[in-house]
Amino acid sequence: MPAMATPDSPTLHWDDIDSVLLDMDGTLLDLNFDTYFWSEHVPQRFAEKNGIALAQAKDQLYPRFHAVTGTMDWYCLDYWTRELGLDIALLKEEVDHLIAVHPRVPEFLERLRGAGKRVVLVTNAHMKSLDLKMERTQLAGHFDAIVCSHEFRLPKENLDFWDRMQQREPFAPQRTLLVDDSLPVLRSARHYGIGHLRAVSRPDSRQPPREVAEFPAIADFGDIMPG
Repeated sequence: MPAMATPDSPTLHWDDIDSVLLDMDGTLLDLNFDTYFWSEHVPQRFAEKNGIALAQAKDQLYPRFHAVTGTMDWYCLDYWTRELGLDIALLKEEVDHLIAVHPRVPEFLERLRGAGKRVVLVTNAHMKSLDLKMERTQLAGHFDAIVCSHEFRLPKENLDFWDRMQQREPFAPQRTLLVDDSLPVLRSARHYGIGHLRAVSRPDSRQPPREVAEFPAIADFGDIMPG
């Protein structure tokens, strides 16, 4: 396992970077879709199915969501389909008009390819969600590879994920940039030794920017656009 990375400089030096690992939800895509889906749409459909009030549905569901946050179960649509008796993948299609790409993402991806960087999408999203979002956004063609943590049955928050990632998609940690909106994921990557880390200060466009003190953060991809 590589040594833990030293603190990253706020200034990004592209000559020191060969590989770029990019998260999907909240990083490339607006987290508003996922926030609305889990906080409003799923409770609404759960309430309708069980003949209860929306507030009661939320009271039942929110603790269940919280209990598995950061685990593979949280990210698994099949798990929630079994648990809730709802076709979660189908419910996502009901509100897929909310799927949106963050500002300047296509330009950033094009610049990376033009600069000769290896660009890899690395996501905890379930394959059904990944397929839906790639179909709606047409971003898949921008990546050299797409890695889904469900292949490894380990979320990115787990340090062992990065060993599996290294076997699947070799990269030099000290010459790699990871951009992710999840602080637990960034901590895991830092511990693994990934040399360049960037948080996203506003993963959800409907929410105010976050204060991120632990990692350099970007407001949008214009902040780190290759020259």
